[in-house]
Amino acid sequence: MVARVATVAFLGLEARSVDVQVQIARGGSAFTIVGLPDKAVAESRERVRATLSAIGLALPFQRITVNLSPADLPKEGSHFDLPIALGLLAAMGVADAETLSGYLAVGELGLDGRISAVPGVLLAALHASAAGTGLICPAAQGGEAAWAGDVEVLAAPDLLSLLNHLKGTQLLPTPARSLAEDRADAPDLGAVKGQETAKRALEVAAAGGHNLLMAGPPGAGKSLLAAALPGILPPLSAREALEVSMVASVAGTLDGRLIRTRPFRAPHHSASMPALVGGGMKARPGEVSLAHLGVLFLDELPEFQRQALDSLRQPLETGEISVARAALHVTYPARVQLIAAMNPCRCGHLSDPALACARAPRCAADYQAKLSGPLIDRIDLHVEVEPVSAADLTLPPPAEGSAEVAVRVAAARALQTRRYEGTGVRTNAEADGKLLETVAMPDSAGRALLAQAAEAMRLSARGYTRVLRVARTLADLAGIEAVTRAHVAEALSYRRRAPVS
Repeated sequence: MVARVATVAFLGLEARSVDVQVQIARGGSAFTIVGLPDKAVAESRERVRATLSAIGLALPFQRITVNLSPADLPKEGSHFDLPIALGLLAAMGVADAETLSGYLAVGELGLDGRISAVPGVLLAALHASAAGTGLICPAAQGGEAAWAGDVEVLAAPDLLSLLNHLKGTQLLPTPARSLAEDRADAPDLGAVKGQETAKRALEVAAAGGHNLLMAGPPGAGKSLLAAALPGILPPLSAREALEVSMVASVAGTLDGRLIRTRPFRAPHHSASMPALVGGGMKARPGEVSLAHLGVLFLDELPEFQRQALDSLRQPLETGEISVARAALHVTYPARVQLIAAMNPCRCGHLSDPALACARAPRCAADYQAKLSGPLIDRIDLHVEVEPVSAADLTLPPPAEGSAEVAVRVAAARALQTRRYEGTGVRTNAEADGKLLETVAMPDSAGRALLAQAAEAMRLSARGYTRVLRVARTLADLAGIEAVTRAHVAEALSYRRRAPVS
């Protein structure tokens, strides 16, 4: 007899069906797992053995063979523990094989029989829903799995309670959908003294999903402005929350509750290229994917490795990142809003002769040369953040804070949602090609100005497109359907006139 239990293997955000086949036969005592298991799967033998011992069962003194089919698909992760244990129990006659055939199982086993949380439960639940089966998962992740839709979820705290439920002697509670709490740690824009130009650029970036680079001396408020951005962004829609939670689930950072606020990721400048774009032995998502539909904040931008920064070119353009390895190729979503901050030079005081270093202005050219022109060209808004004067610091707090700005941003986003309905585009920053020409072409005066500026500023085709996108956002913030010369002029003011090379 061969007992079968369904489970999944993860390739990026794709869940592949895996059939766990367990056979108990004569021929001496052995416990073998085949089917391209990694180290964590191979160690399942000892965890399963200890778990069965914890509930008063012993492995039969026979040859046990576990086959993970299809055999040519790599199997990674400890979530194979539970399906292997259930298949073994079905082969021993302890669990009913026919009942188990209606479920897909994922979960890691502890030595005391507990079922521990594992990455990817939300993806497994969606796969089970599509296949028309139920899902067996850890109790801590039942609320996460419940978001998959019409799927029966058995969220068990340990193996013994799961077996009792399957036999009808105990009833596991039905997990309820749970949402993560709203993040309330974003500083208010009202705490920023002065910096009206930078705050205006931040509002424009939030309204259209644009990338933003702030350059200025230390202490000017660049990091504070970036940290305040989540407070003015609109909340995630139901579909977006599911997308963001799927990435967090496969990365193992989802705590069993669906994410409801936009991600804000701020990696240190020592981060490597795999840390930013994803990779490693298991091709896990990187910071650019963990920030999907949210903000990726890179402080001290020139201090990052140049190779790591240049690896962001593709995801900033396409909204996804492909991680290729010799035996693995996965694609993760990466539709992020890049917010970057930098000093004008290494000492940071280029504009102040009293504080600038002896190498100025040469140090500024060397410092900014660490950034490639193609990367800079992908940033829509460039803002010089001036030092805050003593007079600004003594002024009372601004009358307008994050709440007031968030209302305008939400209104602009609502216009874009209606405009791009059915196109797959969410914000102006994603519009391209004929669609962008249709919705963002300026009036005659605006076209004339844009043509002159493109020649004078030597705008690339990408730069030209990004100016149109920003101009469209400026019109949306003003509640105007037509893009005018004034909108084009302001959009051009945010372009970097002398990109570094």
